[in-house]
Amino acid sequence: MYLYNSATRKREEFVPNHPDIVKMYTCGPTVYHYAHIGNLRSYIMEDVLEKTLRYAGYNVKRVMNITDVGHLASDADTGEDKMLKGARREHKTVMEIAKFYTDAFFDDCKKLNIKYPDVVEPATNCIDQYIKIISGLLEKGYAYQAGGNVYFDTSKLERYYIFNDHDEEDLAVGVREGVEEDTNKRNKNDFVLWFTKSKFEDQALKWDSPWGVGYPGWHIECSGISMKYLGEDLDIHCGGIDNAFPHHTNEIAQSESYLGHKWCNYWVHVHHLNTNTGKMSKSKGEFLTVNLLESKGYDPLVYRLFCLQSHYRKNLVFSYENLDNAAVTYQKLITRIAALTPDDTQEIDRAAFDACKEKFLAALGNDLNTSLALTAVYDVLKYKTNDATKLALLADFDQVLSLDLIQRAEKKRQELEAAPKAGGFAIVGEDGASDPQVEALITARQDAKKAKNFGEADRIRDQLKEQGIEITDVPGGVKWKRI
Repeated sequence: MYLYNSATRKREEFVPNHPDIVKMYTCGPTVYHYAHIGNLRSYIMEDVLEKTLRYAGYNVKRVMNITDVGHLASDADTGEDKMLKGARREHKTVMEIAKFYTDAFFDDCKKLNIKYPDVVEPATNCIDQYIKIISGLLEKGYAYQAGGNVYFDTSKLERYYIFNDHDEEDLAVGVREGVEEDTNKRNKNDFVLWFTKSKFEDQALKWDSPWGVGYPGWHIECSGISMKYLGEDLDIHCGGIDNAFPHHTNEIAQSESYLGHKWCNYWVHVHHLNTNTGKMSKSKGEFLTVNLLESKGYDPLVYRLFCLQSHYRKNLVFSYENLDNAAVTYQKLITRIAALTPDDTQEIDRAAFDACKEKFLAALGNDLNTSLALTAVYDVLKYKTNDATKLALLADFDQVLSLDLIQRAEKKRQELEAAPKAGGFAIVGEDGASDPQVEALITARQDAKKAKNFGEADRIRDQLKEQGIEITDVPGGVKWKRI
């Protein structure tokens, strides 16, 4: 299996540190508001990565944090605290906000078939762990106290910028427009490990520490939670590309300085979901959530398919037109699977099964090429083998894709079978094809049969045949295909 490693900027073969377990950490949500679908793209692709590893035979332990304290609005550790912002907006306590939006986040994940991580840890549960790491960094000379806060000293590092080749001045906090410079810092890129003094006089959550009553900086949370549950080394760390700097950069700085050795081998970053006007955010344009998509009639799994159609390292442009196209694709795919009719005599064709599975695994092993993995699904439908084998393969693939292919196809099949009892009539084109003129003629033929005008019904069948359309009566409707 090959993954693109953001830290080395190249595709590398994945080799875990330990033969019995893959240690995987993914940055979780800051629970001050609903997650928008841009956030959820990252979680979908991380879910695919975890399921691919499991599908390939690895034992995976995945840990995710919940940021419920100390997440400031800028990379200078200044600006408005997002949790306090949410609490003020809704006239609730910070912990009430955290509980509500944590639950909402996992409700969205459930709708999108995103697996619940093995460990989910709120940042507020690990204060002692952060204090331990910060104390160690102070002892080793990598941190200092100033103005009541504890800062990480980036000047002590041989290399600070890991994920880019920008000049130092390009990334320096002090030259960024709209960002306040913290005069307590020795260096512009130093960052806060622990606050006792900040611009928030009414900070809701505070704890005792050796440096005074205060709260942790954002970056220390992920290092502390990862070390608590995954130990001193990490195989894979995931997150959105916007976390590469400064968050993941700072995680590496503090973790490796504290541990004294390399911390994480593979960094996997999911790129942005954009709108036509730019990067998606909660503060501009329509606030696009799973609930909003549902209110407009979209199945959440259509959005999952939409994400799988593109590579995770490419920016993806969202529009309702693009989502409509994904919805049509999903329905056609389900219809094609529903048309598979295995019987009890069919056995799994092992040669066909293994050949198709090999292609699917090869696609995913090529840096999670989910677009090619979806092509492997269509290859199964066209493969010259029996329907029992096709359904077994699709169920197998869906362990990773998680599109509910078999369940939705079975529901579709039941709807077709129940159509006559409900007075309904289904018209199903081969491979999900749709043609209004063909469907109109088939409907006219059905009306003629109902009126016992069998001569007219036969005439319409002949007319369709002359047009290259073959029809087959099935329970609940008619199937048609071009010949």
